[in-house]
Amino acid sequence: MAKQPMLKFVHTAKEMPQKRDADVRSHDFNEIYREFADEKAKEQASRCSQCGVPYCHTHCPLHNNIPDWLRLTAEGRLQEAYEISQATNTFPEICGRICPQDRLCEGNCVIEQSGHGTVTIGAVEKYITDTAWDMGWVKPIKPATERAESVGIIGAGPGGLAAADVLRRAGVQVTVYDRYDRAGGLLTYGIPGFKLEKDIVMQRVKQLEDGGVEFVLNCNVGTDISFDAIRGKHDAVLIATGVYKTRELTDPGSDAAGIVRAIDYLTVSNKLSFGDEVPEFEDGTLNAEGKRVVVIGGGDTAMDCVRTAIRQGATSVKCLYRRDRANMPGSQREVQNAEEEGVEFVWLAAPAGFSGNPVSSVTVQKMRLGAPDASGRQSPEKIEGGLYEEEADLVIKALGFEPEDLANQWESKDLETTRWGTVKASFGTHATSIPGVYAVGDIVRGASLVVWAIRDGREAGDAILRYLENQAAVAAE
Repeated sequence: MAKQPMLKFVHTAKEMPQKRDADVRSHDFNEIYREFADEKAKEQASRCSQCGVPYCHTHCPLHNNIPDWLRLTAEGRLQEAYEISQATNTFPEICGRICPQDRLCEGNCVIEQSGHGTVTIGAVEKYITDTAWDMGWVKPIKPATERAESVGIIGAGPGGLAAADVLRRAGVQVTVYDRYDRAGGLLTYGIPGFKLEKDIVMQRVKQLEDGGVEFVLNCNVGTDISFDAIRGKHDAVLIATGVYKTRELTDPGSDAAGIVRAIDYLTVSNKLSFGDEVPEFEDGTLNAEGKRVVVIGGGDTAMDCVRTAIRQGATSVKCLYRRDRANMPGSQREVQNAEEEGVEFVWLAAPAGFSGNPVSSVTVQKMRLGAPDASGRQSPEKIEGGLYEEEADLVIKALGFEPEDLANQWESKDLETTRWGTVKASFGTHATSIPGVYAVGDIVRGASLVVWAIRDGREAGDAILRYLENQAAVAAE
């Protein structure tokens, strides 16, 4: 495969007009960086042992053909590597950036298991897809034929967008409804820009828009439009709302000013990266600058919050988690990143109350691990007398998310849900209790990973196509 041609300058920078100096330096840096990145990608890809049982493949929710595109990358065949990567993953440049590879592909790499350090699969995946965008290898969505059927997708997060991609490429008319002012869901407003640059998300949204997907934004289903109205407008409907209901604190003083939800804090931070004016940031409500910040929780959202607070200039950032480090649900790589940036983790610690309004301190209860619970994890137990005060000007609740009561909100009693409030959907097809209605992602699984939502969306897209074809066959009889 031909490499990207390098521009050649006839004159040196000294001989050029001064106004071109900056352009020359920028170009030289970009070329040097590209050559360095290409060299590192090939170096890492060549470390793959091409083992007979590729655990990286089997431990990837999308079952990406990782050894194949690593081999092609090592051989310098980047376009072919991209095409294999894209064949199983709608958004490889996003997964390369935010997947917890240490728990999935990289953590199960045989090179890692043998003690020689994993192949950096995520970094290579990111590189080959970024290169594909730069080189024009990412093709626009152009259906061979247009179809009359339409599908309404509720939720513009990774699951909904992955399904939209499958359906639109098949020529189906697709409309995506979302509560936010920009598409992308948690990719846009939940994950910080230092982990996932927002232009990376927006270029995929634009690809879908240019390919004919219609986005209806600032649209709350159940308020701005009814669920029944969406069903009436479309031949099939996909529910991909995600889970946004925050688990709340019930400790004394938990309603004080200065105690905020993680989703609100991260959304404001991400809006700023788009250049939006956000009053809650300007007035200090959701701004960590100069504050003593305490984040409560131990998942990936908590890691996003502590690392965002550091970047906003917090005086100190502490993370309280009721279990120990080994039992923390968040990525260990993210914990390490946060520690290197100055975050202090307080293990075996849980909030017991809050003082002041606005908040001035957190009463912390020391914990110990007791007997395992039903899931096999050791249950945290209070240590008698183990209370102390932790000063705080901003407390961020990152306790996880729960599903909203969609059946009641949407006045759709036929939509069956589980005892946890998630939507019941068939494994593989993602069909719900209502004919022609499907559901994917966190609203089915509970809070989970982006890569699982992408897999669900791709599967549901295929299942909806089969449903539409069956409906057409019945109508033709």
